[in-house]
Amino acid sequence: MLASRQASYTAVPPTLPQQEFSGKVVGVIDGDTIDVLHNGKAERIRLHGIDCPERNQPFGYAAKKEVTFLIFGKEVTVKAMDVDSHGRTVGEVTLTDRRSLNKELVRLGYAWWYRKYAPRDVELARLEEEARKDRRGLWTDKDPIAPWDWRHPN
Repeated sequence: MLASRQASYTAVPPTLPQQEFSGKVVGVIDGDTIDVLHNGKAERIRLHGIDCPERNQPFGYAAKKEVTFLIFGKEVTVKAMDVDSHGRTVGEVTLTDRRSLNKELVRLGYAWWYRKYAPRDVELARLEEEARKDRRGLWTDKDPIAPWDWRHPN
């Protein structure tokens, strides 16, 4: 369903760092990657400071489903912070009610705080600790495996 909608939009080059724009969410790739209309074209956005479970990992589908529920077809604001090695804009996504999607996913237990890329983000640290303590989302798993370890097992 989502793939067919993505195909009807052409990609736009990544946004320059520190730029902010608003647009409609036209694709949810996975829990931490979305497509947002920008200047009439879909721009791939990687959520900054978090890492959701991979698609084939426990809670990967649940994370994507939650993101789809929260933002698909809705207007969001993207604060671009960087461009990653895959050419995606990395940024903070804000919902119309001013909640941060990035932080909301950690709060709900559908994402880890990605310490490697946001080492001093005390809010993400606090939200992850609360989700762990309250056993929300992926923290209900007895031994959750971080996506960076799932992608590259020892």
